[in-house]
Amino acid sequence: MTDIQQQPTPQAFWEEYYGRSGRVWSGRPNPLLVREAADLPAGSALDLGCGEGADAVWLAAEGWNVTAVDVSPTALERAAEHAVAAGCEDRIEWRRHDLSTSFPAGTYDLVSLQFLHSPVELPVERILRSAAAAVAPGGVLLFVGHGEFPGRRHAHEDVRYPTPEELMEAMGLPSPDWRVEVRESPRREETGPEGQVGIRTDHVLRVRRLR
Repeated sequence: MTDIQQQPTPQAFWEEYYGRSGRVWSGRPNPLLVREAADLPAGSALDLGCGEGADAVWLAAEGWNVTAVDVSPTALERAAEHAVAAGCEDRIEWRRHDLSTSFPAGTYDLVSLQFLHSPVELPVERILRSAAAAVAPGGVLLFVGHGEFPGRRHAHEDVRYPTPEELMEAMGLPSPDWRVEVRESPRREETGPEGQVGIRTDHVLRVRRLR
């Protein structure tokens, strides 16, 4: 009899990922989030796939009231500790959701999806539609994701990264209900873990709900 290897659940995968060591990420917010959100008036924000909380902490420090969501209890625990250390824990509510099966209720002035990629199955298009539905009138949906890593290997090579055009199609754009404010794929030089240098491309889509 041939054994069928089952794919781990998102929670099992990300718990194992965060449990391999101490803090995984730098603790600094994603620079493209900072670039795109710095000029927005602070209001309510939803941070989807918040990981160890750097983006949520930055938003809270900027005056946002943040609902931060992740599937990993370990990541959320570290995120909460980061918020306490930064003195902004009263502006952040941490929630555990497996976005493949559940989504936080409510509407928000900013819905942020920063590098929401996963080597385990993740219904990105469905999550994106739910994220769009969670944007309040006048609010912004901001998606930042990986594009290409030419000339070198990178983590999770089996993950497919959607383009801004594919993201727009998933949202039903163009639409009279939305205005595209940023749609681009900036490139930058990056040094890999073994010192190799390559050009990395990320995708940025910032759209505003008009009604």
